[in-house]
Amino acid sequence: MSRKRVIVTLCSFMAVALWSTAGWSGPESDPLKPRVPDAERGEARKLKSPITVTPDVLAKGKELYEGKGTCANCHGQSGEGDGAGGMLLTPGPRNLTNCKFHKKRNDGELFWVIKNGSPGTGMPALLKGNIITEEEAWTIIAYERSFCKDKE
Repeated sequence: MSRKRVIVTLCSFMAVALWSTAGWSGPESDPLKPRVPDAERGEARKLKSPITVTPDVLAKGKELYEGKGTCANCHGQSGEGDGAGGMLLTPGPRNLTNCKFHKKRNDGELFWVIKNGSPGTGMPALLKGNIITEEEAWTIIAYERSFCKDKE
């Protein structure tokens, strides 16, 4: 295991320990609540993904989500917010299968959260922490969007 991967794993466990409470968390109480601070939401919403979604991009996004990005640790393999690391977080991780959430939040907001973390939650700043690149973040967002199966 590479040194960087060991550090990321240890930091993830420390984040869970620091930002959690005893016991198992339930689902977040308001899944539609924005995680980008009001003062920054307007600028975040202007960001547009440079990624064209293709089967190859989704496959790469899945690989990043489950591996380097460490997303599955908290959000779970299927995006339901039921990953082992997320079970101790309060509030619990986003349920990425919630189509109402996907319709309410745009890609720029999701990118902002991946970049900066989510204040008041256990979501770390993956870009600022040099865990993933900007392109990898956009690729993960494309994959996360695939968890919503509602085609309305």
